Amino acid sequence: MPGMKRKTLVTCVVGVAVCWVLFGGSGVMAPTFSSAAPAPTSDENGERDTAESAPQEGEKDKTLATGAKAAPSLVQDLKLSDLWLENGLKQWSILLGAIFIGVVVGWIAAAVLDHLGRRFEAREWTVGAHVIKDLMGPARLALMALGLAVGLAQIRGMSDTLQTLCWKILVLLYAIAAFWYAFNLVSVIDLVLSRLAAKTESTLDDQLVPLVRKTLRIFLVVIGVMFVVDAVFGQDITAWLAGLGIAGLAVSLAARPSLENLFGSITIFFDRPFKIGERIVYAGYDGIIEEIGFRSTKVRTLTGHLVTLPNAKIVSDPVENIGRRPSIRRIMNVTITYDTPREKIEQAVQILRDILEEDELREPIHQTIDGNEFPPRVYFNNYNADSLNILMIYWFAPPAYWDFLEHGQKLNLRIFEEFEKAGIEFAFPTQTLYLAGDPKRELALKMLGGDL
Repeated sequence: MPGMKRKTLVTCVVGVAVCWVLFGGSGVMAPTFSSAAPAPTSDENGERDTAESAPQEGEKDKTLATGAKAAPSLVQDLKLSDLWLENGLKQWSILLGAIFIGVVVGWIAAAVLDHLGRRFEAREWTVGAHVIKDLMGPARLALMALGLAVGLAQIRGMSDTLQTLCWKILVLLYAIAAFWYAFNLVSVIDLVLSRLAAKTESTLDDQLVPLVRKTLRIFLVVIGVMFVVDAVFGQDITAWLAGLGIAGLAVSLAARPSLENLFGSITIFFDRPFKIGERIVYAGYDGIIEEIGFRSTKVRTLTGHLVTLPNAKIVSDPVENIGRRPSIRRIMNVTITYDTPREKIEQAVQILRDILEEDELREPIHQTIDGNEFPPRVYFNNYNADSLNILMIYWFAPPAYWDFLEHGQKLNLRIFEEFEKAGIEFAFPTQTLYLAGDPKRELALKMLGGDL
C-alpha cells in the first residue's frame, strides 16, 4: 500500500472512531443526568413521583441508545467551557506545541528509518530493510499520539468523562500504530517464504505463499478490530466470538471436501512424498507428476492420458514413488535345454558372469548405492518344467529408464553371441514324447500271461 493511501486510511479510521466515540459510543462513559432529572420528593405525592420516575429512566435509556439525542448531554458532561476558565495561553500553547513536536519528531524518525533501510538494501539485507522501513508510518502515528498525550497532561480541569475520552483516543491511536506495523511485517514473512519457495522445483509452495500472506493479514485485521471494540469502545465481544465460531463451523462443514483437499496439499508440501517430474503409481495409474495444486494433483500416465487425483485421497492412500528409486533392478531368467551337459551348464553360468564384467557393460551395474555395494548375481537355480533355469540379477544405476533399456539390449546381444559360439541352446516351451523304439530310452514291456 503506498504511503499516501496509508495516511488516508489511518486518517479516516481515526476520524470515524473519534466521531463514533463522541456521538454514538455508549462504551466511552455513560453521561450522567443528575443535573437534568429532579430529585424525588417525599411529600404526600411521593408515590406519584416514584411512579413517574420509571418512565423517565426508560426515556434516558432510550436517549443513550440514540447517538444524536445523547450528544448534547455528552457535550455538557465534558464541561468544555470549564477548560477555558482553568487553562491559560501557556497550557494551550504547550498542547499545540507538543502535538507539533510529536509530528516533527515522527517525520524525523521516519527519515532516519528510511535512510537505514536504504543502507540495508545496498548491502542486500532485504529482510532487515523491510523490518525497518515498515516501521516508518506506524512510528509517525505513535510519536504524534505521544505528543498529544504529553500536551493533554498539561491541561487542567478535565472532567472524568473527558479524561476517559482522551485516554481511549490515545489507546486507539497506539493500537492502530501497533497493528499497522504488524500488518506491514507480514511482507517480511512473505519475502522469506518466497525465497524458500524459489529454491524448490514444486509450484505448490509458490501458490501457498500468497495464501499465507492474505490469511495472516486478514487475521491481524480481525484481531485488531476486536481489540479496538473491546478496549476502546468497551463493547462485549463475547457474542461476536460466539457468532464467528458458529459461522466458522457452518462454513467448515459446507466446505469440508475443499478443506480436506487444501490440508492434503499442505501435507504434500511439508511431507513431500513426491514432486513434479517424478513417476508414481497410485490407484492403478502409472505416470509422471505434472502439477500439484491446492485441490488436486495432475498425473500424465505412460499412455499420455492426464489424470486428476484429489489431494485428500492421495495423502491417505499408499503411493509408490518410482521416481525416487536408487536403481533399477533387473531379474532375468536364462533358460537352456534339458539335454545340456553339466560342463555346458557351468560354462553358461561363467559366460554370463564374464559378460557382466566387460568394460562396456560393467560400470552402470557395479554402483555403490547408499554406501552398499550391489554386484551382479548369476546362479543355476531351478529345474523348470521344460528347461534348466539360470537366474541373473543386477542393479542399474543411476535409474535412467532409457539408458537402462539401451544397456539391456547390449547385454542381450552379447549373451546370444557367446551362447551361439559355445553351442549352448536356449530352451523354449516344448513337450517330449518318448517312443519304445528310441534306443536311448527303451521301454520295458512285460507281457501279461504266459500264453501271450
